[in-house]
Amino acid sequence: MFTGIIEELGTVVGIDTLGDSARLSIRGATVTGDAAHGDSISVNGVCLTVVDNADGVFTADVMGETLTRSTLGALRAGSAVNLERAATVATRLGGHIVQGHVDGVGEIIGREAGDQWETVTFALPEGLGRYVVEKGSITVDGISLTVMAVTGDTFSVGLIPTTLKLTTLGAKGVGERVNLEVDIMAKYVEKLLGKASQS
Repeated sequence: MFTGIIEELGTVVGIDTLGDSARLSIRGATVTGDAAHGDSISVNGVCLTVVDNADGVFTADVMGETLTRSTLGALRAGSAVNLERAATVATRLGGHIVQGHVDGVGEIIGREAGDQWETVTFALPEGLGRYVVEKGSITVDGISLTVMAVTGDTFSVGLIPTTLKLTTLGAKGVGERVNLEVDIMAKYVEKLLGKASQS
């Protein structure tokens, strides 16, 4: 489990293609400081398992399913990535409960600069709109964000200077794709209400 509060911007230093999977090597001084084999690290919102960790670089295996259902398949050496270590029982929950399980890939369709912050609008993939509500939480590339506005197939968020400076969303432009994870509570409520109506 994660909180969606990004700890650092990492850099992809290597990608080894292994048939229908890949092994990523990512540099990140903070997240590798105490990482061990088997630990979980969120990479752009995708929960990956540490295979090896040495000299500030960790490696993780990514199966084909993850490569096709997220933006990880588009990463290249030199790509910047948002990194967060898994939460502990002592972690402050500054964001919201994030699983690191991508529900779909969205696209940036607009950016509007304010004096100190930016409004960014995203297109939602089909089927996710019902889980996104105004003032609710959503995870974009691993970042816990509050929804400012929502239509059937788009939503907008406000990015403060810290988020613009310390995450990949500060540099991503219109047309670029992002990993989305909706609030898990919305999916549970939908399932429970569906079962109740069938009873």
